[in-house]
Amino acid sequence: MADALQNYIDGKWLDAADGGRFDVFDPSTGAVIATAPDSQPADVERAIDAARRTFDDGAWWPGTSERERGRILLRAADIVRREHERLSQMESLDSGKPIGEAREDISEVAFMFEYYGGWATKIHGDIPPVGPDAMSLVVKEPMGVAAAITPWNYPMMMAVQKVAPAIAAGCTLILKPAEQTPLTALEIPKILEEAGLPAGVLNVITGFGETAGAPLVASPKVDKVGFTGSKEIGKLIMRNGADTLKRVTLELGGKSPNIVFADADFDAAIEGSCNGIFWNQGEICSAGSRVLVQREIYDDALNAMVEHAKGVKLGAPGAEGTTMGPLVSKDQAERVERYIEIGSSEASMAVQGDRPTDPALAGGYFVPPTIFADVDNKARIAQEEIFGPVMSVIPFSTPEEALAMSNDNEYGLAAAVWTRDIKKAMNTARALRAGIVWINDTQTAPSETPWGGYKQSGIGRELGASGVEDYLEAKHIYVNLAE
Repeated sequence: MADALQNYIDGKWLDAADGGRFDVFDPSTGAVIATAPDSQPADVERAIDAARRTFDDGAWWPGTSERERGRILLRAADIVRREHERLSQMESLDSGKPIGEAREDISEVAFMFEYYGGWATKIHGDIPPVGPDAMSLVVKEPMGVAAAITPWNYPMMMAVQKVAPAIAAGCTLILKPAEQTPLTALEIPKILEEAGLPAGVLNVITGFGETAGAPLVASPKVDKVGFTGSKEIGKLIMRNGADTLKRVTLELGGKSPNIVFADADFDAAIEGSCNGIFWNQGEICSAGSRVLVQREIYDDALNAMVEHAKGVKLGAPGAEGTTMGPLVSKDQAERVERYIEIGSSEASMAVQGDRPTDPALAGGYFVPPTIFADVDNKARIAQEEIFGPVMSVIPFSTPEEALAMSNDNEYGLAAAVWTRDIKKAMNTARALRAGIVWINDTQTAPSETPWGGYKQSGIGRELGASGVEDYLEAKHIYVNLAE
């Protein structure tokens, strides 16, 4: 029997008001593993009212000391570490990612709680000089009620990336996880409740964008929306939030260039380039899906990447030997397969792996690692976000050509540069129009550093100090000291 999940509103576990539910699937088999509330506007309104009431009663949550907010988050970190393996197994089952990658994600979840637990007591303002007869105080205050709408590729990590800094700042919030992956998101209120978080501070509702996400964005009782997902939905959130001038943080898509110069450490560049697109099944907004290789080493690099792709082992995500699991849903697998068909008409397919042979996985949403060679940077597979294990390999001759092609895209989330020449590396990094640039590395994202992109990859930054600032308002208090 599949688990029957519930919403968490004002400290209570509840079904949707109308009893509606939807199925949650195991992406490796297609089997139903749970059902979740199909929240409607009435359920959303109840969650918003709980968050609003809890915030507006200033003595209750915003009046909680910074030290106590920090202690709650630090206790949450300890609970996550205690439950690490159980949460990792749940994350792997729900999202399809290999268990090793899920364990890394849950370890980072614990650290995020710890990191923002420390930030709770480090929020401060300023006293700018305004002359001898006055004093100006700039104080930082919690923004209010926040809505966090999170994706399915890093379900728990992306949720805590918003929840933890919001709590550190003193906000209340409503979390709506992706409908494909609600399991670990619904563990977060259990963890925080045990850690001492008062009822009403965090509310979690499951459901679909049209009926659960849209009412959050439109509500005048919600002060801020933090969203991670596609650029199309990000634009919709901006439009729908305009009537109430919502503060928004949007972490959207990417089509990240991965530049391999001829003087790079060859083995490291090959492994990094492949990990940059095949890790997490390529379901990464910053995936290095455009691999630009200097012509002097192009053939050797392509052959090496093909061999690497052949060594990727597709299988059950919970199996220790699996290096790539299924995509998160049938819809996503079909989307990626359509792009592979498009790529076959635009470029030369260098390799496509095989699906798992285990009959138990026959219904799973597996798409093998695929590499296209000699791709034109103007091709659709080189310009559009695929969000799957599909690599486009593009030759270039000069650093200037590599830069021009790298920046010739509507996205600007991340980029990677592989070279032994530090001057070339830094000059290239400075010229790339991207929010994150890795040099001789890829996909590393410390929680202590800002994350976000240029151009249509989003607005604002999460993580690091920026993660807390996202949930704060600056208030200027002017004091006249003149006689």
